[in-house]
Amino acid sequence: MYVHNNEITLKGLNDLLKDELVAIETYNQALAKLSAELTARVDLEQCRASHSERARRLEELIGGLGGNPTKRTGLWGALAKLIQGGAQMLGSKAAIAALEEGEDHWLRDYQDSLGKLDPATARTVRDELLPAQLRTHDTMSALQHAISGK
Repeated sequence: MYVHNNEITLKGLNDLLKDELVAIETYNQALAKLSAELTARVDLEQCRASHSERARRLEELIGGLGGNPTKRTGLWGALAKLIQGGAQMLGSKAAIAALEEGEDHWLRDYQDSLGKLDPATARTVRDELLPAQLRTHDTMSALQHAISGK
């Protein structure tokens, strides 16, 4: 019989929630600095909304398991702010590149989390949250390629 420690699942979900909080903050910073005329702005707003919805869903899952959703982003949050701040000073191309790198990181974290969660929670993450993360990742990847001309 499979037995899984609830604390492991809660830690895994809170790690994903930290990523989502970092993503929301990073998109907020980019949107605050990027030109209102930038055609990619709509894509960035949609990605930020997707990350916000995933954060809400993760908070729901954590609460449903009797845990307390984190409100802190930790060291990765501070590093992401520093990277995004530097990218903003260099312009929209660098800011988009930084967001795309973030999406790569967040996608890997979602994929890696599946083995750390109890089966029911892993199924929810795989079926609900991972596809949304793939969409934001693909959006930023396409945007990065379009801007860089690759």
